[in-house]
Amino acid sequence: MLTLNPIRRTVALAICAVALTASFAAFADDMVSFATAGYASGLRTPQLMHKIDTDGDGMVSKAEWLAFQEKVFATLDKNKNGNVDAKEFISSTGGDVASFATGGYAKGLRTPEMMHKIDTDGDGMVSHDEYIAYQSKVFDMMDTSTSHKGMLGKEEMLATGGANTH
Repeated sequence: MLTLNPIRRTVALAICAVALTASFAAFADDMVSFATAGYASGLRTPQLMHKIDTDGDGMVSKAEWLAFQEKVFATLDKNKNGNVDAKEFISSTGGDVASFATGGYAKGLRTPEMMHKIDTDGDGMVSHDEYIAYQSKVFDMMDTSTSHKGMLGKEEMLATGGANTH
């Protein structure tokens, strides 16, 4: 086993702390590059967290997250065929997501840029599987806590880019 003198150990710990801090910052940047700034800022609000947190425990579990996203997809899929075309995805009429989410989230989600990011096979349609896989990855990217893995607290849900945290 390698033994370090106290000064070297302190330096090594400091380097690890800086690397960890930088990786969290890079992770936050990944969220914005994976999504769009409008989607990320609409997502990271106390109001949306409260709507997703159906059991009211102040945490969003992956099950709560995916149940919310299932509801979003069902609202987007107006003709109930399991696929959302550009007209359904971007349209703001009929069964709007904002009726149960927030206006900022709905506006950030329903853009051509977000549809393109979610449409992984590039066929011009967002399938149910593509949508849920995308949203599952968003949750996983936000789930950075080691103390309560699989749950998003305020610190993860509201973590980036000047989101309103009060």
